Amino acid sequence: MKHTFLSLVILFAISIQETATAQGHTFMSYNIRYNNPNDGANKWDERKSEVVNLIDHYEPLVFGLQEALLDQVVFIRQSSSTYDYIGVGRDDGQEKGEFSPIFYNKEKLNLLKEGTFWLSETPDRVSKDWDAALPRICTYGQFQLKDSKATFWFFNTHFDHRGKLAREKSATLIIEKIKALTQDKAPIILTGDFNAIPDSKPIQNITNYLSDGFSSSQKPFYGPIGTFSGFDTSAKLEDRIDYIFFRNATGISLTHIDDRRTNGLWVSDHLPVLFSAKF
Repeated sequence: MKHTFLSLVILFAISIQETATAQGHTFMSYNIRYNNPNDGANKWDERKSEVVNLIDHYEPLVFGLQEALLDQVVFIRQSSSTYDYIGVGRDDGQEKGEFSPIFYNKEKLNLLKEGTFWLSETPDRVSKDWDAALPRICTYGQFQLKDSKATFWFFNTHFDHRGKLAREKSATLIIEKIKALTQDKAPIILTGDFNAIPDSKPIQNITNYLSDGFSSSQKPFYGPIGTFSGFDTSAKLEDRIDYIFFRNATGISLTHIDDRRTNGLWVSDHLPVLFSAKF
């Protein structure tokens, strides 16, 4: 009888794990707007708790943030016992300037490798190039699922808002780096604010190698088409500039989350992008 009961427990545990795998892993990209004290009712201190609440509600396995300054990264890290992060400030490779941090569920994942490169002709050192207005970076990590031991790569970036050539060159560089690092041997997730619409050259360069979760998932896309509101509560949200791309995985669903704060204002000036995939 004891052996029968133990067998049933094992089978039940396996069934739960298989169900979770079938439902997929959840990833998120979110430009949280840098801590600007001049943002009035939309300043960080007014929004930060609801940013954390949103993350806790959707429980992504891994999420990439954009425009995060050190104090914002630290606040989010200290607000959760579930997540740890990797990343550096773009201005000095340490703590100065905006991060493109990757937060990961440390209870479910092992971190195997991590790094950051600059979107320039000299990616291994602090730099800006082409017609970029500011230094830009891409942070990446290789992770291993503790239960299945499967590995995957996660990349997170924020393209320049002014430099057209910089965006095109950045897209080419990121794909080159992804190919070199991963050798196409594991699932790949790329998140970010690309400051480019879907039919632009940078996005086309990326989708020549990676799939866009918006159009390549099993379930229909859900949410507003656009991802940038500028904190305008009446914005039509038509421009899609935040993306999640993938390779060597099956896309299940992608959603643009249009949740609001309790006072009706936006949680950030961008919508978070939520993507589910299985591998």
